[in-house]
Amino acid sequence: MPVSDATDTRSPRYGQVDTAYAMQLAQSDEPVWMVNLMKYRERAEYADGRETELTGQQADDEYTPFEALAKVGAEIVFVGEVEQQLLGDDPVWDRVAVVKYPSGRAFIEMQTLPEFQKKHVHKDAGMKQTFVIGTSPIDLPGVNDETTPWDQVPHPPTDDDPEVMVIHVLKYHDSEGGSTPDDMAAYQEAASKVAWPNGARVDGWFSTHGTIVGDGRTWDQIRFNAFPSLTAFMTVVADPDRLDAQKNHREQAIADTYALVVRPSINRLQESIG
Repeated sequence: MPVSDATDTRSPRYGQVDTAYAMQLAQSDEPVWMVNLMKYRERAEYADGRETELTGQQADDEYTPFEALAKVGAEIVFVGEVEQQLLGDDPVWDRVAVVKYPSGRAFIEMQTLPEFQKKHVHKDAGMKQTFVIGTSPIDLPGVNDETTPWDQVPHPPTDDDPEVMVIHVLKYHDSEGGSTPDDMAAYQEAASKVAWPNGARVDGWFSTHGTIVGDGRTWDQIRFNAFPSLTAFMTVVADPDRLDAQKNHREQAIADTYALVVRPSINRLQESIG
């Protein structure tokens, strides 16, 4: 997002900018984890009309502002390619990334850096649509206490079926300040009984406090649940008791959602939360 997008009514081609949230971030000294959902153009389209053979994803890779991130003290803590989109029709996402910024102010300040602005042309060329959602970790003491070590689960990670991250972007029917409604809590309790023995673990649950770039929708929580393999996850999905709990509780709680199966290439979420 070029700095002008945070201060006037213009928006980039790939999403709507929430200027009120941008102003809130500019005054915040609290750390923020920016969750990025990315949908690429099939072929990069540069605004200046230049010829290119780059795909949208290749153009976005050219954009990745490592120097600017380092200058403001930010770090990329998660990157993964979407292998399956289980819920949510449009857009069908290609990649998910999470960047931890030391403050909301640092995120806004990064937009002003020359090295960031110089590279933004590549993001504009490659990105068809994106959500950039500001979040903070939810404190979950003891949540992983019953997790089974991955060398002891029925479907451990293999070269052909390595670890997957299942990411849930959630909007609840009835939620105060992004808190988890009772129906969702009941579903979690039932699902955990089959998930823990199959090696599920929580790498991070986050409450949202704004969407700096999106499509106008708001979200309550984003959850990152790791599984030792896709087979392990699908075993949990097919469990009859979990399916009953989904019908009786989860579907009652959720107003809107994306559910994504992602193969991570970078995963320092737990480490970033501390």
